[in-house]
Amino acid sequence: MLATPADKRTPHAPLLILIEFFLYLQVLDVISTLIGFSLGNTEANPLIRLLIRWGPVAGLLWSKLFALAVVVFCAWFRRLALIRWINYWFALLVVWNLYTALRVLNS
Repeated sequence: MLATPADKRTPHAPLLILIEFFLYLQVLDVISTLIGFSLGNTEANPLIRLLIRWGPVAGLLWSKLFALAVVVFCAWFRRLALIRWINYWFALLVVWNLYTALRVLNS
């Protein structure tokens, strides 16, 4: 009998998939935020706006380190549902960033 990819999964596979998705979303969030900044958009989140005073890239990296710390904490305590909700949140942020960038381009 041939082994399928599902047969080779470890017990940690769902966690790894969630973390991988989280990391992709962080990259997309940084890129879409920087695109928005280049088009003249401002940051809506007051905490991130405060961090951006050190520079857009530095502020975003600090915010991403904080988000990563939260996800590592959730992973350590096996809070997969919370990581899933964090991923939904960042997916919505990426969509919002792209929407605001497209709105600026179309005006």
